[in-house]
Formats: sequence, structure tokens, C-alpha cells
Amino acid sequence: MTDTNAGPPIEPAGLVRQPHRNRRRATIVGTFGVTAALLAASGYLVLNVAGQPVQAAPMVLDQPATVLWGQTVDRPIEVAADNVTIRRVTVRTGGAAAIVIRSGVVGTLIEDTEIQCTSAGTDGVVPGGYSALRVRVNGCRQAFGQADGNPATIVESSQDGKPYGGAVPSSPTGSVPPPATDPDSRAMAERPPYAPAAAPPTPITYWPGPGNTGVPAGTALRNSGSLSLRTAGQVVSGLNIVGCVTVAAANVQILRSRITCNSTTYSIRTLAGTTNLLIQDVEINGMAKNSASICCGDYTLRRGNVYNMIDGPRLSNNTRIFDSYLHSLARVAGSHNDVLQSTGGNNIIVRHNTLLSYNPATQDPFNSCLTIGSETSPSLTNLTFEDNYCNGGNYSIGISPRLVGSNILFRNNKYGRDYRYGVVSGWNRPGVTWERPTNVYFDNGQPVV
Repeated sequence: MTDTNAGPPIEPAGLVRQPHRNRRRATIVGTFGVTAALLAASGYLVLNVAGQPVQAAPMVLDQPATVLWGQTVDRPIEVAADNVTIRRVTVRTGGAAAIVIRSGVVGTLIEDTEIQCTSAGTDGVVPGGYSALRVRVNGCRQAFGQADGNPATIVESSQDGKPYGGAVPSSPTGSVPPPATDPDSRAMAERPPYAPAAAPPTPITYWPGPGNTGVPAGTALRNSGSLSLRTAGQVVSGLNIVGCVTVAAANVQILRSRITCNSTTYSIRTLAGTTNLLIQDVEINGMAKNSASICCGDYTLRRGNVYNMIDGPRLSNNTRIFDSYLHSLARVAGSHNDVLQSTGGNNIIVRHNTLLSYNPATQDPFNSCLTIGSETSPSLTNLTFEDNYCNGGNYSIGISPRLVGSNILFRNNKYGRDYRYGVVSGWNRPGVTWERPTNVYFDNGQPVV
């Protein structure tokens, strides 16, 4: 996080106030007051003390996964990095906007926050590509910006004390049309797993594919918009969800449904209060925009068909991925695509999945089937990765040199050869157990290291 106004203005020691020339002082002070007011309304305050300007600039959050928590900020905030969280913050400012999400930034979450605009021409949050949960906006011209092709998800939020009209409903309301016919996405969902060998020791059909993941054939789906699931034990089933899903309750189940979400954040987001979420027999189409298809913890994905996203599910505390088909990553400018990624957490299982980080049409290996580290948590512990088929990546498995981990186990996995550099980097890092005899090439059964 870069704070471009680290300290208050300090008057130079040599500055001496003259006791005379009161009329001139009044003129100067009056002019200064008007100038300061105008500048404060713009969100900036510039003082000129003995020829030295001191600027109160926006607070810039420029480190990925920054969490800004429990502060009062009397100036604008600019989000300049991915996966930033602003939680329980009060923002009081004028200017163009209180919170600005810079172009290209994804994964911003603003939660339990109050925005107080000190100028009638100030917007609340702009331009789009963020999630707002229980955000109270007062005195602003526009509470929440929505950019074409870069929408925001707004849940249980308000403007000037009234529920925000564009917020996500807690359940489907009225008739929601299905998404426009997208033959490319349909073909993508039904694409069979790519295997680089015709007659391997274990056939590719042993692992999940389009025929045994996603919505079961013959299931009738009812159209729905975005959902906010906040009731413990709530079950939604048989829905064609054109929008995104947020969950903030225990023991919620999303079953036999299709999700088509074009948010730049996540198709499914777990918020505070979520435990034991079950996502089963679900198809998720990230519309080539999701920064991650599911984020970030306390869920089980079983028999999911997940595709057309920049990154697949994020793995944090208490996450399980079973019997799923994760494939067809979306390459966008500057992307660093991982089918699965964890930057810290505990109690994670990834078992019997097809993980494809390779596009045979473009011969793009993307970054990895799985990348792990501990950048956003103190450590990564108790992760088991077993019985998976993985193909592609710069390295198919990337293990960060900055990992602080323990009880991380890789066993009984098969790997293709469509990587750029190798199957695994960092297999012998502290805390990692890599069973060399059982982590083998798909085509001949020989150990990869």
C-alpha cells in the first residue's frame, strides 16, 4: 500500500508570523481559505508553505491482496492492485470519486464500509469491476458506478439511507432471460479432455470430463438472476443463473445449476459467515472475465464443469475440489492463468480432477494446473493433491520459493507433457512431500522427477 501523504504538513522553523499588516493577512487568509476549500472539494489539499507545496493525495492501494481494515480515511482511495479488500472503513472526501478502481484491476471487495461524500458532485465507487457488500453511501452524486463490459456486484447496500436499487436480490425476482446463444461457450463446456498420448497406462476417461460433470443431462433449469444466499441451510437447485452468486451463511447448497457470470471478480464468492458450502453438479462459465471462478474458502466443489475464466477456483481454508473438470482458461492481456491457486490456508483437498492448463488450438500452456504459496496467510498447511490428471503450465505444479508450509502432500497424480519448462518447480521445498514413484507421466507411467 502506497500512502502518498505519510505525514501532516509541518511549518518551517524559520517562518515568523508578523503582528502587523492585519488587512493584508486577512486577505491572504481569506484567499487561502477559498483555495483550500476548492481543492478539498476536488479531493486534494495543496498547501504552499514558504514555497514548499505539501499535497494530500489519494491513498493508493497498490499491493495485491491488501486488506484495508477499520480506518477512517479523509481523502479518496485508489485501488491499483488485484484482490484488494476494503472492510469496515469510513471514507470521507470530495473530488471526482471516493473510491476509484483503476483500469484492469480485478477482485476488489468493499465490505461493511461507509462512504460520505463532502461534495454533491462526488461519486461513491467507480467505474466498475468490484463487489460491494453492505456499503452505505451518503451525499454522493452516484453511489455505485457500472462500466460497460465491467459490471459491479452490489449486495445489501444503500444510498442516502435507502436500499440501493441496483443491488443484487436475495432471490430471483421476475422473469430473467437466458444468456444470448453462445456456441463457442457451449462447445467449450462440451470439449473432451485433451490428452497427449493415445494409449497411456491409464485412459483419459478415468478422469472427469463433460459427460460426468456439470448439470446432469435432462435437468430442467429455471432462469434466475444473481443470488445472495444468506440463510443457513438454504438450497438452490435447477437454476440457470445469469449473474453471480454470493454466499454468507452455513451449510448452503448450490446444486444442478448453470452459472454464467461476466463479473471481473468471481462467479461464486464466499463471504464472512460461510461454512460448509456445497457446489455440486454445477457448470460455471466465467465469460472470459472472472479473475477466479470461486473465491475463496469454506466450500466443496464436486462434479463441477468450470471453464472460460482467467483463474479457476482459489484454495483457502477448508476447501475441497472433487471429481471436477476445470479447463479452457481465458488468456487476456497480462494474465498469469492458473487452474487452481492457493496463497495460504489450511485443510485443502484436491482429488480426482481433470486440470487442463493448456490450449491445444493455440498451443498456450498458460501458467499452471496448481500454484501454491503463502503470500496472503501466515502459512499453507494440510493440503493434499492426489489422483489428478494435470496437463500444461509453465510448470504444471508451481511451488513458491516463499512458501511457509507443512503437511503438503502430492501423490498418485498423472501429468501430460504440454508444459513450457517442466512438470514441477520446488518439489523438495520444506513442508512438501512429493511422492516421486506415484507422480508420473500420463503417457508412460514414469516418475516426473
